[in-house]
This record gives sequence, C-alpha cells and structure tokens, in this order.
Amino acid sequence: MTAPRSAARLNQSAWARARWLVLAPHADDETIGAGALIREAAADDRLAGVAFLTDGAASHGDRGPRDLAAIRRAEARRALRRLTPFAPPPTFLDWPDAAPPEAGDPRWARALATLAALCRRGQVDAVAVTSGRDPHCDHKAACALAYALAAAAPRPFRVFEYVVWAEEAMPASYRAFRTEPAPAGPRGLALAAHRSQMTPLHGDGFRVPERLRRMAPADVLYLRSFRHAS
Repeated sequence: MTAPRSAARLNQSAWARARWLVLAPHADDETIGAGALIREAAADDRLAGVAFLTDGAASHGDRGPRDLAAIRRAEARRALRRLTPFAPPPTFLDWPDAAPPEAGDPRWARALATLAALCRRGQVDAVAVTSGRDPHCDHKAACALAYALAAAAPRPFRVFEYVVWAEEAMPASYRAFRTEPAPAGPRGLALAAHRSQMTPLHGDGFRVPERLRRMAPADVLYLRSFRHAS
C-alpha cells in the first residue's frame, strides 16, 4: 500500500519519546511492516520488546520440516540482530500458525498475560501491530489481541497499526504517522535472514512476494482516532 502524503513525522509527534512494543503475527512481518520503527526505537533505547504471535509452522503445509517452528524462531532472532544490535530478546507466544484462538480460549488469556507483563516491565506507551484490514487471519487476530491488551491495561497506551498485506487505503478515522527512513542494507539483510520464507531451502512453501520485498525506507503507522477507538 502506498504511504499517504499526509503522514505526520512520528519523531515530531506526541509519541516522539514513546516506548514501543512491536507485535508481529509471523517471523518476517516485523521486518516488512515495522523494521524502520524497530531500528529507530531501539537506537534510542525505546524498544520494550518484539513479540511473535504464531510459531510459523504452517508456512510449508505438510511438506515442511518437522522442526520448522524452531527454524523460524532462529530466523526471527537473526533478523532482529541484523536490524539492530540494540533490540531486546524477542518474545514468542507460540500460537498455532493460521489457527488463532479466540477470546476466552486459555491460549488467548496466556498471551494477554504475557504481553501485559511485558508492557508493565517496559513501561510501554505504544504497541505497533498488523492492521486489522490485512486479510490473513493471524494478522487480524494480532490486531484484536493488541486492542484487547490496551483495553485491559492499567497503564494506558495506544495501538498503532502497520500494513503488510492490505492494498486499500486506511479509513479516514485513522491518522497516519511515518518513521524516519531506515537504511536499506540492514533491513534487506534482516528480511534475508528469514530463509524459510525467502528461499526454497526447506522445500516448497510460502515465499514472500516481490512486492513485499521492496520495502519502503520509512514505516507508516496508523492510529485510530479517539472517537473510534475501542
């Protein structure tokens, strides 16, 4: 999706000094959708954490290696190190890939508790998560989880959405903010670290499409207006 021309600079907004938690449905979404934010926040000691929602084990169907979840964990760690040396260790929530639990499921409750503790420890002011308008079920579930977390948190924070798959423009009820541009080299190397999603190394399976490999220098984050907020 093309970045809106009206996007305000994040570092000149009320969230210029915010502490961030980035929530990614799969290992690779963090680089594609929020790689510039991760670098920017980590460089200024404002990255509280990066959390991966699913184990990623369904990307190759029944043809993938049995240890694909472990492979994708290792790729996620490597990608974060390539994005920035200042990122804290990632959090893995290990939901089943492409089969997200619903609110009320014990796995949903455990994920909320884990993220709530991370937010308290990290004094989080803002959570970046995939847009609810992304068509993938895990992206929608991650977004719903972030808003549920915000609704239950004793320390208030705001939810910002980043787009990975959706191509239509975000509604007018959202304000757009953009990070500063990130150098292409580290971000490209970070995406390349997700070899199971970028190459045939582990056989036939999902491949990151070319349009998502052409990452814009800056990330765009969308904040739902107060009158529309959950």
